[in-house]
Amino acid sequence: MRILFLGDVVGRPGREAVTRHLPALRARWALDCVVINGENSAGTAGITEAICAELLDAGADCITLGNHAWDQREALVFITREHRLIRPANFAVGSPGRGAALVETRTGARVLVVNLIGRVFMGLADDPFAEIERQIAACPLGTGCDAMLIDMHAEATSEKQALAYFVDGRASAVVGTHTHVPTADQRILPGGTAYLSDAGMCGDYDSILGVEKSAPLHRFLHATPSGRFEATEGTATLCGFAVETDDRTGLAKACWAVRLGPLLAESLPQGWE
Repeated sequence: MRILFLGDVVGRPGREAVTRHLPALRARWALDCVVINGENSAGTAGITEAICAELLDAGADCITLGNHAWDQREALVFITREHRLIRPANFAVGSPGRGAALVETRTGARVLVVNLIGRVFMGLADDPFAEIERQIAACPLGTGCDAMLIDMHAEATSEKQALAYFVDGRASAVVGTHTHVPTADQRILPGGTAYLSDAGMCGDYDSILGVEKSAPLHRFLHATPSGRFEATEGTATLCGFAVETDDRTGLAKACWAVRLGPLLAESLPQGWE
């Protein structure tokens, strides 16, 4: 299968990049499954029901979240009826919504998408390692699903790498989100799990993490409040992770960082045209 994951969508520029590029990419690359992290898609904080529908209409099969999951209070309600929107599975017991989704592709194959959040520098959350063990036991690769993609929303690259090695050979891919900065360490681990520390953001890179530069600069320079962070309005670069899986094992055969836009060096899957 061909799976495309798009990193944190930041504000209107990120949404416009998705709606502009994704429909054509879905057809051009014959994608089986598309997953998008949408936790910053409403300005720079959270997601609304209208934006969720916009990303799904553009071609997403599943939308993941992170530490900004509840920044838009309406998400607490509509996530319970939109099964394609998931929040970190290791949020506290009783949190609205669910932490995993089983996506059925156009060919009838099943892709399990699991959303996790790290604990290093990230605040309160349950153990992501214990949670992914439960998720794998409930829906193992090869019997419960044909491919498994894990969005590890975390600050520390060491925590992301540790999670990836923990599930190596039991998941198709682990991709990191949250830092908005794309890394260049895409690879397939010894057991066959594709890995990338951070997919980067779908946002304007003439910014600080997709935010107008003045507010974060003020905080660093003066250590005083600077007002609300506002998403920039420049043209966004689409960033993500492309994975091709083996139909027999569900493990990764190939993987590529994806970058398409004006400010970063282009990177696209090879042989998918």
